[in-house]
Amino acid sequence: MEKQLDFVIVTGLSGAGKTEAARSFEDLGFFCIDNLPPMLVPKFTDLVAQSGGNINRIALVIDIRGGKFFNDVFDVLEGLESRGIRYSILFLEASDEALVRRFKESRRRHPLAPEGSILEGITLERKRLQELRGRATHIINTTDLKPRELREKIKNIFGNGNFGDKMHITVTSFGFKYGLPIDADLTLDVRFLPNPHYVDSLRPQTGLDKAVSDYVTKWPVTQQYLEKLQDFLGFQLPLFVNEGRSELMIAVGCTGGRHRSVTIAERLGAFFRGKGFPVTIEHRDIEK
Repeated sequence: MEKQLDFVIVTGLSGAGKTEAARSFEDLGFFCIDNLPPMLVPKFTDLVAQSGGNINRIALVIDIRGGKFFNDVFDVLEGLESRGIRYSILFLEASDEALVRRFKESRRRHPLAPEGSILEGITLERKRLQELRGRATHIINTTDLKPRELREKIKNIFGNGNFGDKMHITVTSFGFKYGLPIDADLTLDVRFLPNPHYVDSLRPQTGLDKAVSDYVTKWPVTQQYLEKLQDFLGFQLPLFVNEGRSELMIAVGCTGGRHRSVTIAERLGAFFRGKGFPVTIEHRDIEK
């Protein structure tokens, strides 16, 4: 092809949000096809090549709905690579509990268990998609994401038209009492910092409020920690980029996920943006 494509393959677990993702890509100007059998991808790319550059942003949704044709997906990917066509794989997943709930709410049957248990279908699908997940460029866990938040994530990763050139960083604050984020690449524990929870006037507020943020950051230990942390991450980020990583997820945890972790996550987000990285900041437990 004369012009390099923005070529994204959207895949993942049934019920994890692929339909919403396809709408997001359409909003970003991508030409989208849902449930395309993998064997037709080479023919489709030939048609794109013949379009004279009229189509240069493509998102194809490929998943186990393709039945036996889905087994051809790895041969197709190798064929794309042999033709010099670069592509990204966006893999969407969610917890078993979230997927079961979504199927029950929509009254849909799982494609791998049309007459059986939804959970059995999910388990089988995870197993079948394990290798494809391992080849994914981006993985988004939609368990706790609203549709709007998923759209924002996709926009941040793919919206600039040069998603292969910049590593996207997600900074998530969380509370250890609610469990660790399962998809974090780096996890930071800031429970050693002075805790606004024990200040009556600050307890109802969050790290997004200036009074809490000022309280957390006024202490020498916090200032020293941020200085050393930013120095460390400033050294490590280029190494991640050189490795070819396209996405990095950093989790920042305190006890409840409302004060210290939120403050530090916001500071890290500003630091990364200052370095020129596209950044998404999430506060998982701030409302708990």
